Amino acid sequence: MARLLLCTNPSASGFTGGLHRSVVARLRESYEVETEWPGTTAEARSISAAAAADRVDVVVAMGGDGVVHHIANGLGGTGTALGIIPAGTTNVLARILGLPRKPRAATEFICERRPAETVPAAMLTLDHGASGVESRLATFSCGAGFDAAVVERAEQEPHRKYRFSGLHYARSATSVAWTGFSGRSPDLTVTTRDRSAEAVAVFVSLYDRYTYFGRIPVRFGSHEPGALSVLVARELPRRRLGSILRRVVTGAELSGTEGLEVWTGVTSVHVSASGGFQAQADGELLRSPLRLSVAARPDHLRVLKPVPPGSSGSDPMPGKVSATG
Repeated sequence: MARLLLCTNPSASGFTGGLHRSVVARLRESYEVETEWPGTTAEARSISAAAAADRVDVVVAMGGDGVVHHIANGLGGTGTALGIIPAGTTNVLARILGLPRKPRAATEFICERRPAETVPAAMLTLDHGASGVESRLATFSCGAGFDAAVVERAEQEPHRKYRFSGLHYARSATSVAWTGFSGRSPDLTVTTRDRSAEAVAVFVSLYDRYTYFGRIPVRFGSHEPGALSVLVARELPRRRLGSILRRVVTGAELSGTEGLEVWTGVTSVHVSASGGFQAQADGELLRSPLRLSVAARPDHLRVLKPVPPGSSGSDPMPGKVSATG
């Protein structure tokens, strides 16, 4: 029987003890199941990395985007698949991948024992100067400046985050834009192989849409599979905030908005600032670097996800039972 490790964040907004027990019971009908309760982000990464080294077939992250991010960081580049049972506030990656949004439905999907699929990832290298260099994997987005400040603001009121979800992030974004960035001069240098800009904010997406705002997608413009899309904000003056907000709320593309540039087909991008800057990956704040490099890793992560129509899928997951028994 295939082996599965369930890593759970009991602080997730949708978690209950009864839900966890029912999930474990159902998973044990299809897998040999072990459970873990990581106490820290570092522990989540080390537990999942150890499971991959032990050739566990699937490591399931039960919680929000935070636990998914840290489990994925332990599994990237290995043959072990990531499973997701959404139990958090926004569950961005689960939405992007088309996974069931209810924990029990997501559990049923995992129990179907479908083949794992490779999905995009991005490798972040954060240079802290004398403090050293660290690496981090992002599964759907990362950024510098504005969006990191929005994450920080949203996390200051976790009760509002749990209760109002996307509305809270929208409110936090509006507040940060109005009070913290509307008059800021560009302090970030952004470069790719053939482009450069001075900016107040840089946002990198691995998909053609992304959102912390529930069902409202933020669209940059055209997106090339396997590459990065980079939104560069040269400035965010107050007179333009209304038009930007309208585009976000209506799902319109942000490309073509005055003061914003969208770079597509990017394989790597570099951000720097002499005094350091705020950064985030998958909604997780990072230790402020002096320089940040982001490189596309198109086939670095394996995930249990629905197969798009017309796709033949990947090789079956190790230990998968055939339909004929």
